[in-house]
Amino acid sequence: MILNAAYPNTWPEPQTPYEEDALIFCRFWLAGQQEFTLQTSGSTGTPKPIRLTRAQMQASAHLTGQTLGLQAGDAALVCLNVHYVAGIMMLVRGLELGLQLTIIEPTGNPLLNIDPAADSFAFTALVPLQLQTILEASPEKLSILNGMKAILVGGAATSPALEQKLQVITAPVYATYGMTETVSHVALRRLNGPDASNLFMALAGVELGIDERNCLYITSSATNFDRIQTNDVVELVNSTNNGNVQFRLLGRADRVINSGGVKIQPEQVEQIIHTVLATDNSDTDSLSHRLFVVGLPDERLGQRVVIFREQLPINNLQWLRVQKAVREQLGPYAVPKELITVAQFAETPTGKVDQKATVAQIS
Repeated sequence: MILNAAYPNTWPEPQTPYEEDALIFCRFWLAGQQEFTLQTSGSTGTPKPIRLTRAQMQASAHLTGQTLGLQAGDAALVCLNVHYVAGIMMLVRGLELGLQLTIIEPTGNPLLNIDPAADSFAFTALVPLQLQTILEASPEKLSILNGMKAILVGGAATSPALEQKLQVITAPVYATYGMTETVSHVALRRLNGPDASNLFMALAGVELGIDERNCLYITSSATNFDRIQTNDVVELVNSTNNGNVQFRLLGRADRVINSGGVKIQPEQVEQIIHTVLATDNSDTDSLSHRLFVVGLPDERLGQRVVIFREQLPINNLQWLRVQKAVREQLGPYAVPKELITVAQFAETPTGKVDQKATVAQIS
């Protein structure tokens, strides 16, 4: 379904319930509705409804347009779920910035039925699995990605393996940082090209700070200038020349593992594992299988570090390399003690890994 924001009278009739839901939101927006209730994704806790004002959503949309250089008439591909903030904000950006929106129901490969010779887009937002699938299964679609002004990737962390693969994309690709409470992203991290960085940069006008746990808090026009406190442990870096604060995302405070009295951030262990597997040229298939690290009860240590892997186990050589790399970089207590292979990870409604539910399957 294609919607030209400048000509709502030309919009087609919906062909599916999903298209109808997208159109309903767009018509409420054009009618001037002042408040909207959105559902959080549930990736970091129990899903809950959150009320956002029109002014907050407008501020976020215009800030994205300003940051990425989007202009009226640009074409955008909307392939994230419009029942959640990431997809909803793609619609709002289109309506506020005067974009032409091509709306498709979320799928693993959103470019599968897009013709590179006939269709072009200036902008899209994807989850990492969608981007990985496009690069692996549809390399002939690369020209569609390369023709964009910007590609946003969010909803989950990008692995080192995926970041290596996306270097073939010449268009700017950005990891996003944000949540429903901040009305989508408030910071971006460049993933490809000479400007690639491991630091997120706050968008203009976004104020950041840390509490006594080193957890990030955020204030911006998109938060209605309320202070939003997160559980994300970060390392703040000096502001850039333009005054935008940068930060390194370390992990979530509520995921910390206490093993033998030593606090371990599992996201750091995961990053090392992904890096080891990405450099293992003998097993390229292993890069397609998801994993995460948790602490499970241990009589001696309190908690032991355990890897959960989907479908594919880690072979003996990889296991030794992972343990060696973690020991050298994070110390002996962070070394994984066990690997549990699960046929399929539990997921949230937005397709993110539900770690608690996955762990509960084997408990």
